[in-house]
Amino acid sequence: MTQQSRGSGPALQVQGLCKAFGPVQAAADVSLCVQAGETLALLGPSGCGKSTVLRGVAGLERLDSGRVEVGGRDVSSLPPEARHVGLVFQDYALFPHLSVLGNVSYGPRMRGARRPAAQARAREALALVDLSALEARRPAQLSGGQQQRVALARAVATGSPLLLLDEPLSNLDERLRAQLRTDLHALFARIGAGVLLVTHDQREALALAHRVAVMRAGRIVQQGTAAEVFARPATAWVASFLGHTNVLGGQNGMARLIPESAIRLGQGDCCRVTARQVTELGETVTVRHPLGALTLHLSARERALAQSHMLQLELDLAQVLTLPDDRESPPSVFREPS
Repeated sequence: MTQQSRGSGPALQVQGLCKAFGPVQAAADVSLCVQAGETLALLGPSGCGKSTVLRGVAGLERLDSGRVEVGGRDVSSLPPEARHVGLVFQDYALFPHLSVLGNVSYGPRMRGARRPAAQARAREALALVDLSALEARRPAQLSGGQQQRVALARAVATGSPLLLLDEPLSNLDERLRAQLRTDLHALFARIGAGVLLVTHDQREALALAHRVAVMRAGRIVQQGTAAEVFARPATAWVASFLGHTNVLGGQNGMARLIPESAIRLGQGDCCRVTARQVTELGETVTVRHPLGALTLHLSARERALAQSHMLQLELDLAQVLTLPDDRESPPSVFREPS
């Protein structure tokens, strides 16, 4: 299967998407753009509204307001089957009574392709995910990782300019997730479609996405390239959510983010070690510092520097970021519908 045809416009354009469930605003003025051949990760904690946005784009949730364009077409008022998007759900949603080939050829058949043409496209999609040998099996005869690949192949076989993936790896164990992150990255590059990936997993977003949109309680709070967002979070909440360890409270509603690259061990002042935890990967220690308690991850080689309850370190203040501290006053949180 060759790369999708790339039009002059974006694969997805969302403007002012709003959706409320009763008194709770699940999505508030969400705007996104996904170019052809680009992967955008909509990243946020459970219940922040990211799946509501995806369901609104797919037409599975009626929007209160907003505009959705797919491949340059305004699909805001169209039913799901007319939007021409490929969907991969968290539970894969495979048809248990159909073979692998039947599942993957279903999309092209529903869009008017005759059986031979639909099966040819399905076989091309199965080859992309390395499942050609399993086309006669039923979903119950497949592993979780194989079922996930079938769901991906089914989405790809539609020839859609846009793929929507809702937590596609969450049901798999860590070993499979790590392998499939690599496989998905290669697959996305080959098919050329725009991809909107909904995930709560920071590693997944960083591994798969060109750009990241961080969502909190119905709103997009930061967008940018994956590298930019992870390196320079906009607020203390974003920094903490993305896994930055040393986000220290400050004054006047501001916080300091101290990246590990700013901490130089073995030079500077001596700081008292107040807690330590040894793991198979090394040691995590907490030290008392004038700016606040710092948490450091020491390699086996660096553990020798933390003897006698003291650790010598200095900070490269040029790398310390000052951020608005919005951690203590979160917006209202809701539970998304299943």
